Amino acid sequence: MPIVIDGDGTVTGISVGGLPDGIVDAGTLATNSVDSAELIDGAIDNSHMAAMAASKLTGALPAISGANLTNLPAQTLTGLTDTTVSTSDPAITTNPSATGHLWVNKTSGECYVCSDATTNSNVWKNIGEGTDQVPPPFTVDYLVIAGGGGAGGQSGNYGSGGGGGGMRSSVTSTGGGTSNETALSLFAGTNYTVTVGGGGAAQAKGSNSVFSTITSIGGGRGPTTASGSSVYSSDIDGGSGGGDGSYNQEGQGSGTAGQGYDGGAGYAGAGTGGGGGAGQVGGTAGNAAGGLGGNGAANSITGSSVTYAGGGGGSGWDATASNNGGDGGGGNGYGHNQSQAGDSAGGTNLGGGGGGGSNKAGGAGGSGVVILKYPDTKTVANSGGGLTFTTSTSVSNYKITTFTAGTGNISWS
Repeated sequence: MPIVIDGDGTVTGISVGGLPDGIVDAGTLATNSVDSAELIDGAIDNSHMAAMAASKLTGALPAISGANLTNLPAQTLTGLTDTTVSTSDPAITTNPSATGHLWVNKTSGECYVCSDATTNSNVWKNIGEGTDQVPPPFTVDYLVIAGGGGAGGQSGNYGSGGGGGGMRSSVTSTGGGTSNETALSLFAGTNYTVTVGGGGAAQAKGSNSVFSTITSIGGGRGPTTASGSSVYSSDIDGGSGGGDGSYNQEGQGSGTAGQGYDGGAGYAGAGTGGGGGAGQVGGTAGNAAGGLGGNGAANSITGSSVTYAGGGGGSGWDATASNNGGDGGGGNGYGHNQSQAGDSAGGTNLGGGGGGGSNKAGGAGGSGVVILKYPDTKTVANSGGGLTFTTSTSVSNYKITTFTAGTGNISWS
């Protein structure tokens, strides 16, 4: 068929394959003169797709197999700027650049996200099945008084005064004349142990009281002695020591540094030493009379000054002498066959030592106490039970929780 060019420029008479290869090139075709309508299926294959600009890929793309995605850069969590992979947990001083930072403990499997990036007071929330959180700490002041020691005494023997329970405190004063201890920095959602030590029965040492890392030692028991006789003479050391025996037997018990004082010296005859207190050495026995109990120490963690952990008074032959226990719950000691029967117990929840008995049983030691002072924005709980306690707001901006019996775990929210 002849090729005809009409006056309007229309060309007819050309069929597919009518022109030799290379006759029509990019320079011959007008811009946009060939569009998708002029292209037959399969006309563009891989050999014609070299160096396609990204700008030519528009609209919705078909599904692409991951096997066909190549040359992508390798990446792990450790390579991300907002993620840390470590063998430990984050701390309040980790200080990430922003909230939302992910922390992975690859040892425990715990994962955390920072929800507050305040410098040195970070808050990290556990986002897995674990319960550990990393909030900033808060300060807790404490007074921990152990149970007082039971006094000595039985038929035919003289009883020495029991020592006051050990006293440790971050407020006002602590036992043994030392400086106040440092308040504890604790965390909400963490369990802390509390144990209120019981007073020792007659002729028995008091029990320890515990709060977290703070342990106060039970008061030493008073020995039971007579001329040429000594029984129940071990365990005389304690928070404060038990008094020395009659006829200068056994020696006075030693107090624990930072918790209390030694017991008082005995006499060469029928007189026993007073138990040591948190604030004073036990009194020395006189001729046929027991020594006074050592005074305890005053503390105002509750907002009022209260004296704790006095030593028990000693006993002797003198039937008219009442050998007072020390201030702070120390029990009175008595003379031979006095009607009081020498059973003056130490003060309950004061940790006082028992008063010595002459020819009679001595007094039991008083139970201890644990008192905690913390911000009033916090609430304490004993979810597992086991503790007897009350909470007051007697001090502005603080709560005061007093534990009077038991043992268990506490936590704050």
